[in-house]
Amino acid sequence: MPTAQQWIDSLGLEPHVEGGYFRRTYQADHRPMVSTPHGERHLLTSIHYLLTESSPIGHWHLNRSDILHFHHSGAPLTYHLIHPDGRLRTAVLGQDPGQGHVLMLAVPGDVWKATHLTGGGHALISEAVAPGFDYADMTLGRPDVLTARFPQHAELIRRYVRQAPPPGGA
Repeated sequence: MPTAQQWIDSLGLEPHVEGGYFRRTYQADHRPMVSTPHGERHLLTSIHYLLTESSPIGHWHLNRSDILHFHHSGAPLTYHLIHPDGRLRTAVLGQDPGQGHVLMLAVPGDVWKATHLTGGGHALISEAVAPGFDYADMTLGRPDVLTARFPQHAELIRRYVRQAPPPGGA
């Protein structure tokens, strides 16, 4: 199995603002743009995304678009999802259905998400985003805002939130 650094090098991955490494692999340039309340978006985009031992967390963030996550290689990933009504769902994306892993996970838009390596090492996934991803549609979680909105999940929020998100994050 390739090492994390081999994946980074061979796929041309770069650090991602939410944690881990990524590279956009597709956008539907041959299709008409989709009109959303927040502007024109590609119909579909996709990325490769990698979490590693040195960057094991995809910190709390929210996307307006729906995202499908596909596990390709390496350790399983645990996803923590907080829905707008405060309901928490946890799922493990990985290769072992006997351990309750799923190969594909759908995360609806407007659901807060944090991800972490479950077993160490690294994990390579792909994501398909519809309407296509735009940074204007992503909000990074702030601990004060998230714990005020979801106090029942305060401990989990603090565990996986960036302590100093860039300005403009919620």
